[in-house]
Amino acid sequence: MTGTTEGIGDRQNPGPGAALPQPPVAKRVPATRTVHGDTIVDDYAWLRNRDDPDAIAYLEAENAYCAAATAHLQPLEEQIFQEIKGRTLEADLSAPVRQGGWWYYSRTEEGKQYPIHCRRRAEQDDGSEQVMLDSNELAGDSGYFALGHFQVSPDGRLLAYSTNFDGSESYTLRFRNLETGELLLDEVSGVYYSGAWSHDGSRFFYVTHDAAMRPYRVWRHRLGTPASDDLLLYEEADERFFAGVQLTRSKRFVLINLSSQITSEVWSLPADEPDGPPRVLELRRQGVEYRVAHQGDRYFILHNNGATNFELAAAPVQSPGRANWQTVIPERADTRLDSVHAFAAHLVVHLRREGRTELRILPLADGAAGEAHGVAFPEPVYTVWPDDNREYDTRLFRLTYSSLVTPRSIYDYDVEARTLTLKKRQPVLGDYDPEQYMSTREWATADDGTRIPISLVSRNDTPRDTPAPCLLYGYGAYEASMDPTFAIPRLSLLDRGFRYAIAHVRGGGELGRRWYEDGKLLKKRNTFTDFIACADHLCRGGWTAPDRLVARGGSAGGLLMGAVANLAPEQFQAIVAQVPFVDALNTILDPTLPLTVIEREEWGNPVADADVYRYMRSYSPYENVAPKAYPALLVTAGLNDPRVGYHEPAKWVARLRATKADGNLLLLKTEMGAGHGGKSGRYDAWHQEALVLAFILSACSST
Repeated sequence: MTGTTEGIGDRQNPGPGAALPQPPVAKRVPATRTVHGDTIVDDYAWLRNRDDPDAIAYLEAENAYCAAATAHLQPLEEQIFQEIKGRTLEADLSAPVRQGGWWYYSRTEEGKQYPIHCRRRAEQDDGSEQVMLDSNELAGDSGYFALGHFQVSPDGRLLAYSTNFDGSESYTLRFRNLETGELLLDEVSGVYYSGAWSHDGSRFFYVTHDAAMRPYRVWRHRLGTPASDDLLLYEEADERFFAGVQLTRSKRFVLINLSSQITSEVWSLPADEPDGPPRVLELRRQGVEYRVAHQGDRYFILHNNGATNFELAAAPVQSPGRANWQTVIPERADTRLDSVHAFAAHLVVHLRREGRTELRILPLADGAAGEAHGVAFPEPVYTVWPDDNREYDTRLFRLTYSSLVTPRSIYDYDVEARTLTLKKRQPVLGDYDPEQYMSTREWATADDGTRIPISLVSRNDTPRDTPAPCLLYGYGAYEASMDPTFAIPRLSLLDRGFRYAIAHVRGGGELGRRWYEDGKLLKKRNTFTDFIACADHLCRGGWTAPDRLVARGGSAGGLLMGAVANLAPEQFQAIVAQVPFVDALNTILDPTLPLTVIEREEWGNPVADADVYRYMRSYSPYENVAPKAYPALLVTAGLNDPRVGYHEPAKWVARLRATKADGNLLLLKTEMGAGHGGKSGRYDAWHQEALVLAFILSACSST
């Protein structure tokens, strides 16, 4: 194992021979909020106005302070960057995916930030490559670049793609003739992520967003015509709902998917009749979710109508309403059905059981499902999920498998022969040997007796008889599961004697729908106390100790970080909160902010419900900053973030600076040209991660 580094120390002693300048002090501009008879003065509400020069000046001052406070870590940061770079095969090739007469893949070149998207012929392959899109050329000198759509028409002639250059997640849609290489004149701005081709490639369906970044309009574009002539096919009036559009794998139907946090509705349109009107499959009913996959003359419908953990039904294409849903897989209390994938002769169901992901194969013959079988994997703690499956009439299913010690592995599963064929495993250069690492599952016990799973990994030679430094990660929202997978940057921690753990807290989806429901709305505090219970379990078990434990989370997981910083600051040596949702109450009170209305089904409506207001008021991190000692904190933000506004972490840090009663380091780093995901280029992202890991290592090195 390699050595550690000099410690961060406190604010007065940041590193060897260095002394920090005084941290920035945000001005106070009192703003009064009165809701349900509760009057609050918010001194930092002004930071929400990015047009205020003082707001930008404050962010820049915090960035300068962060740079000064971490200057002594630059050698370690560069060392970690080189480790990540040195373990990564920079000139790499993805596993090719079959679609029609072509194999599609992407490749990376050494020194280039972004992938190059290519294809070659599947039949009579002469080895020649067609470059469809070089993201590096599109990005040019821009400091940020993201590719949204990348969809080839069913006949392989045309490419629809969209680009964004500031991290705002609002894209510009373009089209390319793949036969001639010609970039068509068609251009549509203000486009969101999803899209679908008509069967003949003459039309493209796309979604646009409103001022609050809610995708709500579905449009039909006829290639060769101006965007101003596009037909508005559907507009969603309910502000709780997002709209999306997709082409079924069978290429038979265009589906319009409408969904809130707890309710959904699907409309369909024959892909070979793109000018016709869509029709609804089953009208929405509050609290009922369903998703649709097409196969033959029927739809397979995954739904929770009377089935908390979802069940699978089938219905005729001509009469797909709920009255005709016939159960194929009934609900089980111990199994959460996550998704269904339909092919010409079989179904693949992705599910969760006992905190683990699984795949089940159902053969289809004579209009009925046959005997199901599962796909077996060797490790006790792992993650498997469906990969890119574009072909409909095939016996091969492409899947991805990974664990905390096994790099991401692409397999083709033959559903008839029941065999797995490895197509590609993520290369890890150097001397990486998975046998040198151990992965296990621990269970913490929450205050109410609930058992909370923890995924844990470390090197075999990390001493077990003394507490080791440990990074504990958590999220716990939106039924999103933080499944254990491999990551190259993590090796820079593990090889320095760290343990790494994931707390699978309530609010996520690891143990089924009830696991999610028990960590949202008026049960949200379970997410925070579960995480603290996991930290306590790791300390009581001798895996680590409070002065060697660092917590990390982002976005809704950043809310978790802010909450545990208030509730149990003594439990952690340091906390990393990335784009944290820490001003939750003020945001959910304001319907003009992006995504607020749809989010109320996750957090509650504090405007309409006084109990929700008081409950959110009791845990929202910004509302509960107190004059006490906090762990060292590294907080990140993105100026163009449409999901968690930059002002949330900025306000939180400003209030912490003015309130907390200690000298522990408090850092805010705002990416001034990026959004929710931070920097976009892979080398830039590695540098960003290297800084975070250097902070984590340094926080524990002096204990």
